[in-house]
Amino acid sequence: MTKAKAMALAALGGAVGLVTGGSLAAAPDGTSLSEAEKMAVFKTAKAVQRKGKWVVCADDPNGTGATIETVRDLNGDGLPEVVVTEGGSFCYGAAEMGYQLLSKQANGSWRVMSRNSGIPQFLSSRGANGWPDISVGGPGFCFPVERWNGKVYTLHRFEYEGKRCNPPR
Repeated sequence: MTKAKAMALAALGGAVGLVTGGSLAAAPDGTSLSEAEKMAVFKTAKAVQRKGKWVVCADDPNGTGATIETVRDLNGDGLPEVVVTEGGSFCYGAAEMGYQLLSKQANGSWRVMSRNSGIPQFLSSRGANGWPDISVGGPGFCFPVERWNGKVYTLHRFEYEGKRCNPPR
């Protein structure tokens, strides 16, 4: 794991409640997931079980397995969101990590809101319905920022350390 990736994961964990292992995933705000909810999250993320772990990138011969990294209400609707991550360059390239943001719906099901290769960082700026903008980190110095438009997360701008930038061509 690169130093930048380790730092980003540490920041992600500190900012939104890193969740690893245990029978009940819990965030600092008290939001938690039962084993059945975790299973539903992984299935919605299209993960499969292999050798005792959930795997999103089933083609990766050395996959690390998927992990629920965060559990938190990101958009203020009273329902939890989760971030599922998985490491490896086989499917995620130089970023060495992929993520999916899933939201629990009022009917109890889960919905994938965003998925991408890279390290998600939730920003204070917001799109429609209170959804936070997502900076998608990885190698380099100018990262895409996605914004929720009411239907999907789409590219909104590029920035580095809070300042707009132009990505290299």
